[in-house]
Amino acid sequence: MISLTHEPINYQALTESVRSPNSGAVVLFLGTVRELTGGRRTVALDYEGYPAMAEAKLAELEAEACLRWPIDRVGIIHRLGHLELGDISVAVAVSCPHREQAFEAGKFLIDELKVRVPIWKKENWDDGSTEWVHPGGEMSKPE
Repeated sequence: MISLTHEPINYQALTESVRSPNSGAVVLFLGTVRELTGGRRTVALDYEGYPAMAEAKLAELEAEACLRWPIDRVGIIHRLGHLELGDISVAVAVSCPHREQAFEAGKFLIDELKVRVPIWKKENWDDGSTEWVHPGGEMSKPE
């Protein structure tokens, strides 16, 4: 399952969607809005993206991961819109026969998502300033 949403992420449902009797391991990664980034205080984040392109890139990552690891099921959900401190911005869930495979696949998916998928975040700082960021640095920010 691949999804972009403006709604809060239901990570329990995502986790259940990848559980399977064929897999002995389920790994769940949650990315949350943190208060301090590089010594600066964040008050909120705003996420924007190109849904069709982002979903296509997420599907490519899923296919690539499935070629590298014996993934049974995978789910990736990313929030768009305005998020407050503590909100979940992204969730990646992976099931595999063994834990090492699940951890490796999950790490690959979140690391590559941050680089390849056209989703940007705007840091809203406590001093009133803002800054658009794309961790991969390869794509220009939205207008």
